[in-house]
Formats: sequence, C-alpha cells, structure tokens
Amino acid sequence: MHEPHVYSDEDRRLTFISVIIVFLLAGMSQTIIATALPQIVSKLAGLHLYAWASTAYLLTSTISVPIWGKLGDIHGRKPVLLIGIGVFMAGSCLAGLAGEFGNLPLLGGGMSQLIVFRAIQGIGGGSLFTITFAIIADLYPPRERARLSGITGSVFGVSSLIGPVIGGFLTDHGTVSLFGHMVDGWRWVFYVNIPFALAAVAMISRKMPTVPVREGGSIDYLGAALIVVAFVPLLLAITWGGRGHAWTSPLIVGLLVLALAALVAFFIVERAVWDPILPLTLFGDATFLAANSASFTYSMAFMGMSTFMPLFMQVGQGAPATTSGLTMVAVMVGLISSSTIVGHLVTRTGHYKPFMIGGGVVLLLGLALLATVKPDTPPWGLAWRLLIIGIGVGPGQSLFSLAVQNSAPVHQLGVATASSQFVRQIGSTIGVAVFGALLTANLAGELARLPAREPGVVVRQLDLGDLQRIAVERDLNRKAGIQSPKSADQDKVLRVSFTAAMSHCLWFAFGAQVLGFLLMLRIPVAPLRERSKPADPDQRKL
Repeated sequence: MHEPHVYSDEDRRLTFISVIIVFLLAGMSQTIIATALPQIVSKLAGLHLYAWASTAYLLTSTISVPIWGKLGDIHGRKPVLLIGIGVFMAGSCLAGLAGEFGNLPLLGGGMSQLIVFRAIQGIGGGSLFTITFAIIADLYPPRERARLSGITGSVFGVSSLIGPVIGGFLTDHGTVSLFGHMVDGWRWVFYVNIPFALAAVAMISRKMPTVPVREGGSIDYLGAALIVVAFVPLLLAITWGGRGHAWTSPLIVGLLVLALAALVAFFIVERAVWDPILPLTLFGDATFLAANSASFTYSMAFMGMSTFMPLFMQVGQGAPATTSGLTMVAVMVGLISSSTIVGHLVTRTGHYKPFMIGGGVVLLLGLALLATVKPDTPPWGLAWRLLIIGIGVGPGQSLFSLAVQNSAPVHQLGVATASSQFVRQIGSTIGVAVFGALLTANLAGELARLPAREPGVVVRQLDLGDLQRIAVERDLNRKAGIQSPKSADQDKVLRVSFTAAMSHCLWFAFGAQVLGFLLMLRIPVAPLRERSKPADPDQRKL
C-alpha cells in the first residue's frame, strides 16, 4: 500500500487561495447576469429568447460536471482545472462580444450568439466547483476539510450576493468609449470574469502541486454521451413544461421519454464497461446513496423557495425590486454564518451528522414560519424568517459533499465529488420547475374562486411570464412616479391570491424538506477520518 502524498503547508495554503478565487468566479458567474438581462435583451433584440441566456449556461454546466470529475481522476486536477478555466474564459470573452459584429454565419443575431457563447461558458463553468472541491479533498484530510468547506461555502454565498450588485452597477454605469468605439456596460458583466480567471490560472500554474493520478484510466465516451442525451432533454422538459408548453404536449412528453430511455441505456452501459464514468459500485455505499438523495431533496426545496420569493415580494406584497433583493440578503447572511461556524465545529469534533440534523430541524422551522406570511407582512418579518432558513441550509452546503468524500476511496474521489455537485444542480433545476408549475396552478385555482368571493372583480388567468411582467412594470412605474392602471380592488385581490398560492407552494417545500430530512437520517454515523480513504488494492491500478 502506498503512503498518502504529503504536501507542504505553503503549497496547500497557496493552492487554497487560488481555489477561493475560482469559487468567487463560479459564484459570481451564476448571479451577475440576472440584473443585466433586461438591458441585454433590449440591446440584442431577443425578448423571445430571454430565458435561454441563463438556461444555456445551466444546461451545459450541469451535464459537464460528471465528465469533468472523471477527467480529473484520470488526468489530474491541475491540468483539467486549467483547461476548464480556459474554456470558461473563452466563453466569457465571446459572450461579451455577442452582437458586436452583426449577424454571423450559423450563429445568427446577437441574442443567438449570446446563447451559444453562454453554453460554452457553462461547459467551462462545470469544472469550477467540481474540480476545486476535489482539489481540497486531495490536499486535506476529511476532518480538516470540514473547516475549509465552511469557508468556501461562505465565499460562494458572498459572491452570490455581490454578483447582482456588480452586474447592475456595470450595466448602469459601465458604458465607455474605447478607441472611438462605444462598449455597452452590460458587456463588462462577462469581461469582469477575465481578471479573476487570469489570477487563478497564474496561482494554480505556479503554486499548485501536482497530485498523483490514477494509472491506466480511460474515458467512457459512450457513458458521457448518454449523460448528455439523458439530461439535456430532461432539463429542457422541466424548464419548458408549463411555460409555453403544456406538460402533456407531444414535445414535453417526447423529451421525457427520450431522457428516460437514455438513462436506462446509461445504466446498462455503466454495468458493462471496464472503467465507467459513474461507477455503479458507488451506489452500494450507504453514505453515497443517502447523502446524495438528501442533497437532491434539500436543493429542490431550497432553490424553489429562493427563486420565487423575490417575485412574491414584488407581486404579492407590492415591494420594490430593491427591497426584495435586500430582504433576500438575510438568507445568505444565515447561510454564510452557519456554514462557517459549523465547519469549525465539525473539524474540532470530527463528527458531522449531529450538525446535519440540527441544520435540518432549523430549516424545517424556517419553512413552516415562512409559509404563514401575509400580503401585509413587513420586509423585516420576512427577513428574520429567511435568516432562519439560511441558518438551516448552511450546514448542508458542505456536509453532504463531505460525507460522500469521507466514504469514497481515493481513486474515485473526483467522480464521487462530481456526483454530489451534479445531484445538487439537478435538484435545484427540478425544484425551480416544480415550484413554478405549482405556483401557477395554485394561482389559477385562487383566481378561479374569485367570482364567489369578490363579485364584480375580474382578474384574468396569469402565468409566470405575466407575473414577471407585472413585477417589472410596477417597478418601472414606481420609479417614474406613474400610478398603476390597475384598480385598487384588482391589485388587492391579486396580492391576496398570489400570497395564498405562494403559501401552498411553501408548504410543498416543507413536505419535500421533511422527506430530505428522513433521507438524511439514513446517512450512517461515521467520524471524519484523519486521512483520505485509500484505494482498494484490487482497484488501485484501474
């Protein structure tokens, strides 16, 4: 048996700093575009493609996660991460140039170009979390890793908070003239990634030690292709379902059938190939199965709630967009605080499950309290409830991955880490889709009962697009000092109906979280090891 490689404190410290820069880059890239999108759409004339600027990144970053994890196991984290950052930088530069040169062959107009370039950016983005988590796992034993995971969770929370602020500032104030050419402010939303990426590349290239890699590994190309064929249709179906396409439409049903067929084929192939991209033996590990199942459910409940809470505040309560954004800061404050504190406590005690249980109980409490909000609940009343939810979510941000890494053999560390991130992203995507579908269905039911409750008041049926337009129009009218054309009665009815619909969805999130909590309880109790789990002697040279 080989002894684990020993790295100097300086190597580990400088590598961790470079990893923090990558985390900052990854966190900002997911949120910085949100405040710039309305301006981008108006400049590139692609309102009908509005959602695709975010969806393209989500699709490619999600499906590339397990592929990056496998590549890191075989070829080493350092070169694979550098390639991933390079792809991410190329996509960022190209996205910033979208539409600058008019229509392009094959790519079409500016909005179509942006979507393609965001997809390229997402391919690189899939490596940022996956490989950096695996690097931390390579350099630090599980017990010490808990403290660092808390720090990285805090950095991600901070970057997610400042992303929209930076995006809005650059969009509003970043327009400049360079060499006689006018550069729109929104383009800096993509260009701002470049200095961070270059700093990370410089530090990783010069200071990160080369971690020993597996011998004789190979890429399971068929398995990788089947991941793409399975999850692209699945993500498209849950993104489009209920938003322009009925869930029973031939398109959505066809996409779901294709995804299911490809998923079945994927598991058949993974059982047969010599070096699978996702070893099915991992599913025989009780910790791997329970932690990833719980993480999926947690992500689904939390992301569904956090995505639509700003919309609820703007439509259901009539709050300005700025107020809704500031109120949501409470979630991140709770998440950052609990993630950091729990990371230190887990490192000190060597046990993670008690903190998982505590976080789960707090999260359930926060969701139950949030489901009781009313149209006239003040912002501070929402903020303290969201703070509780953030405190409950914080431990799960790092501990689920830590549990998986703690149980995985070292030769499968990359793919085990990637699986944890992959499951979390799929859960988040499905959570947003399910929450959106439930919200519109519940709102339709509330509005259908209006004639019996409010005779003479008529509000037409609304979908998510209508709700988002109402929120934008209210904010623009408020800034311009224009009185909303809707009657006071109609506005009150909409707010009450939307609040009732949102409350039903929050109770659904509570139920999903109860399931996640029960799954989490099934994670075996195991202390964190002082060293990484060695590879099985029979598998060491696979």
